[in-house]
Order: sequence, then C-alpha cells, then structure tokens
Amino acid sequence: MRALLLLLFVSSSFAQPLGDELPTVELNAGMYLIRAEVAADFGTRARGLMYRKQMPSNAGMLFIFDEPGAQCMWMKNTLIPLSVAFLDGDGRILNILDMQPETLDTHTSAGPARYAIETNIGWFERNKVKAGDKVTGLPPLK
Repeated sequence: MRALLLLLFVSSSFAQPLGDELPTVELNAGMYLIRAEVAADFGTRARGLMYRKQMPSNAGMLFIFDEPGAQCMWMKNTLIPLSVAFLDGDGRILNILDMQPETLDTHTSAGPARYAIETNIGWFERNKVKAGDKVTGLPPLK
C-alpha cells in the first residue's frame, strides 16, 4: 500500500506545472509589463510552458541561453498557442514568431539570441512591440 501511495505521489508531482517553483522577473517591453518565469538551465528550458492549460494575459516565460546562437523553440506537449520573441544579449528583439500548440515545427531566432520570451499568442502584436524594440528588466548574463 505504501508503495502505491508513493508511486501516486511521485507521478502526480511530475504532472504539476513548474510555475510556483521558478523565479520570476518583471520585464518591460515598451510601456508594457510581462511577469515572466525564468527558465535558465537545461531542464527548465526543455520543459518550458509544457502542459499548461492557460496563462494570465501579461505573463510569460523568459528563457536565458548559455551562449549566443541560433536558438530554436518547438511546441511539443504545449497546450496553449504562444508567441516567442528572440532577443540579443542587449535585450533587442531580433524577431517574433507565433507558434501553434502541440506541433513539432521549429521556430528559430533571426540571429544570435541570448534570451527568448514566450507569451500568449498575439501579445507582442496587440501591444505594438516589434523587432528592433528593446526589452528591459532582463537578468544579467553570466
């Protein structure tokens, strides 16, 4: 019986979203605020926003990459449509792409990216944030 309870506990803990466990930052894109969870290591970047059924309107996830380069995103096990903005090391937006749920299509940065921000789909367009704009509030790079 204990083994069964332990198995149920461990199984359910892996199914929980990481939202409460990740640090958050407040980013500014123009005059708009994004409250973003920070994915700064391989495990949190790989999981991203998988399995989430919804996300508040001004929320998102900030991905911090170890090195500048062509960064790619996909939507495996991601249930909500997202937009992704790829940023260089200075916080300048390189490009913004829309991504559909549960697809394996790759979405790639237009240049060497150090950050990416995922939001609900259309957030950047609705707020008139575009390539070339600068995002502030980013954590410093190592």
